[in-house]
Amino acid sequence: MIPAIVVAAAATTGLTAAAPTHDVNVSVSGMRSGKGVVRACMTANAARFPKCAGDPASYRLVVPAADAKKLVFRNVTPGKYAIALLHDENDNGKADRALGMMPKEGFGFSRDAPVRMAPPKYDDAVFAVGARDVSMAIDMRYMF
Repeated sequence: MIPAIVVAAAATTGLTAAAPTHDVNVSVSGMRSGKGVVRACMTANAARFPKCAGDPASYRLVVPAADAKKLVFRNVTPGKYAIALLHDENDNGKADRALGMMPKEGFGFSRDAPVRMAPPKYDDAVFAVGARDVSMAIDMRYMF
């Protein structure tokens, strides 16, 4: 009986119950060193993937590389997301490139999304967060 009263009260006041949230657990493998940090971003905005720049709704983590074997995005609202990782070995806040285009530092994406002359498409990396926590593995890749 009490839940019905709460629901009725929410309906009459215009309030809605908060959507349940879940954790997204990422196991990271293939790190070539413990230098620098791992920068991780998770976004539901296809236009902002893989950098998440300008997406205030994105989830972000910066973790010392030596401690980055497991990353946890907490309190994630159900929806569709894609994750991008950068092993920023010199901790300068950007993805360093050789010859202006080839990444010199490690990177990884949810669903092991393929990289073909450019970062992967959002649709190749997207996964769903639904009614329970999500666990996945991301293998760090290096070009040099």
